[in-house]
Amino acid sequence: MTESPIVELRRYTLHPGQREALIELFDREFIETQEALGLRVIGQFRDLDDENRFVWLRGFADMTERAAGLDAFYGGPVWQAHRDAANATMVDSDDVFLLRPAWAGAGIDGAKSARAAPGATDQPAGLLDATVFPLHAPAGSDLLALCREVLSPVLRQGGARRIGWYVTEHSPNNYRRLPVREGEPVLVGLALFDHADAFDAFARSGAWARNAQPALAPWLAHPAEGHRLVPTSRSALHATL
Repeated sequence: MTESPIVELRRYTLHPGQREALIELFDREFIETQEALGLRVIGQFRDLDDENRFVWLRGFADMTERAAGLDAFYGGPVWQAHRDAANATMVDSDDVFLLRPAWAGAGIDGAKSARAAPGATDQPAGLLDATVFPLHAPAGSDLLALCREVLSPVLRQGGARRIGWYVTEHSPNNYRRLPVREGEPVLVGLALFDHADAFDAFARSGAWARNAQPALAPWLAHPAEGHRLVPTSRSALHATL
């Protein structure tokens, strides 16, 4: 499997108590039906620190395929049948970044994990540390070298089993029905740990604060936004062997 050249990071704010309803609907109706149209559902997650947040990643072969696939899905029978139920769970679904892998091979979806079959309810292992780094300017070669040579080694030594780096895709949004945050250059880091305890141990070690954060600080326009994410039962991105 190759990495998705275009990726959406989608962060939804939900009405209180509605996350499980959306997850059940999403895992049942919105995975195979999107992938049949050429879209890739990379992974979907609960945010451990916000019970009203649902986060997911969707991949595309290119921007042309993005527009065609989204038009086919959102104009098709499955979304039409379930959109009212899905939208009823949501306060906001517009917090979306359009991204691309920071360099060839930087995407996290290049090595596919097995997705559980429809109807699965077991919780797969893994915690995905997803961090958005707002930048003063679009990421350049110096920042990407820092990711490869400093930031990734800190994460690997801290126990991350898979790492992905993404930067803003600057092509105009070509599916205007779904807004994205344009004009906001970001770096997005994804680090998959075996479980929450493994990530917490890494955080307590202080390795990131000592060895990564000071080097990264000159590029940041605002403080980073971090999320501790755990996969839903049918997420394809997880740490279960």
